[in-house]
Amino acid sequence: MLFLLLVVLLLTILFLVKNKIKANNENKPKLPPTPPKLPIIGNLHQLGSLTHQSLWKLSKTYGHIMGLQLGKVPAIVISSAKAAEDVLKINDLACCDRPSLTGPAKLAYNNIDITFSPYGEYWRQIRKLCVLKLFSSKSVQSFDFIRDDEIHSLNDFLRESSVSATPVNLSVKMATLMASNTFRTAFGKRFSECGLESEVFEQMIHRAMDVVGTFAASDMFPRMGWIIDRLTGVHAKFERSFREMDDFFEIVIAEHLNRTPEKGKEDLVDLLLSIERGEYDSTSTTQINFTRDCTKAVIMDIFTAGVDTGAITVTWAMSELAKNPRVMKKVQHEIRSYCLKKNKFKITESDINQLDYLKMVVKETLRLHPAAPILLRESISEFKVGEYQVSPKTVIQVNVWAIGRDPNYWPNSEEFIPERFIDSCVDFKGQNFEYLPFGAGRRGCPGMIMGLTMVELTLANLLCYFDWKLPIGMKESDIDMEEGSGITVFKKSPLKLVPVSYEWPSEVQT
Repeated sequence: MLFLLLVVLLLTILFLVKNKIKANNENKPKLPPTPPKLPIIGNLHQLGSLTHQSLWKLSKTYGHIMGLQLGKVPAIVISSAKAAEDVLKINDLACCDRPSLTGPAKLAYNNIDITFSPYGEYWRQIRKLCVLKLFSSKSVQSFDFIRDDEIHSLNDFLRESSVSATPVNLSVKMATLMASNTFRTAFGKRFSECGLESEVFEQMIHRAMDVVGTFAASDMFPRMGWIIDRLTGVHAKFERSFREMDDFFEIVIAEHLNRTPEKGKEDLVDLLLSIERGEYDSTSTTQINFTRDCTKAVIMDIFTAGVDTGAITVTWAMSELAKNPRVMKKVQHEIRSYCLKKNKFKITESDINQLDYLKMVVKETLRLHPAAPILLRESISEFKVGEYQVSPKTVIQVNVWAIGRDPNYWPNSEEFIPERFIDSCVDFKGQNFEYLPFGAGRRGCPGMIMGLTMVELTLANLLCYFDWKLPIGMKESDIDMEEGSGITVFKKSPLKLVPVSYEWPSEVQT
């Protein structure tokens, strides 16, 4: 009898324990699947030099909502349009912060720029001011004379090269063009007028971009990582880049303070200094303390976001066109036919909206080759993505590159087919989550109009006035489309093409 009572008691205890475990599991938040981790470093060893491709390959095994442990930092990776909508639209407010990263924080004067400043009243006000004064259509249009002048200089260079049939390194020329345009737009002067060579300034920007794209040990191991950063020289690299940029900005700003700009010809520094002085219209009663460091942080934003991305996009577009002669001929025919019809032989910004196929080429380029392949966010509060719980202070990585190649949304997703955008409502504005080259939600790119304007105008000129041949002995299949590693996805090997000046029909008066 005693034995029977003991058995019943034991079974009762086991039943209660089982129910308690089940209840605890039911109440425990469901986390996304995570690849196997190593002690201390977590999943860091599974991220290759091309992070977006590594995450894409992992997502094929672990799903379009995937957890990661980056050292001590929890992260979640989004690789589908539906999950991206959950993050960037439905739960935008819950995850509209940025992780504070050591390199960007240093260059952005402790995160007082637009890109990396924490979400809050300061960020809302500085973004609003900069969008109104720097990135509006009216402001962008006011710098059209600079873009026109820079592209005219590029065309002259290409005509000279066409005479000798010399291959042109378009990767380098596009970087120089974008740097020169941005430099003049920001500072109102050419490189030479500031005592600089274009190559020197480009190298300075590239060093800054390298800082932005370098993940420091202190980003992954907040308590002790700073020791590793100092031992490895990462901290010193950040300091050097910051100092050379800051010293340069100080010189340029001092020159601007000692002159009175011509009305209607203010450059971006003039506009930022006017914000410093409070010379702006604001419907908000909140006045932010816009300091000299704020001015320099925004200038840094403009250069690190504007120079590289524009050059990268045009280079990828020309690479895809060189590999696809059918598309090249079709877009050239559209542009040249338009010129003949209008009896005008200078492509201006007002013409771009009439060139539908050119716009499709740019869209398709940005689908396959988004300049920034991963959108970076950090959660402010708890929320759900699909069935999975996301905790506060979780780094969120939206893999735009992977989503743009998802065959569920894009048939023949690896092929360059601009016609897929015919009669398509998909655009850049961040409402189509299968297509996010400029991001979406509160943290969407504020400089989209400025960037697109220069890319479309440059591409239209390259295709209108020149035919393009491959160097002798090279075939379309020989064009290397391998990506280089960094915060932006650039073409690893330079694109070299031979320009051939286009001969207009003899009856045309050019």
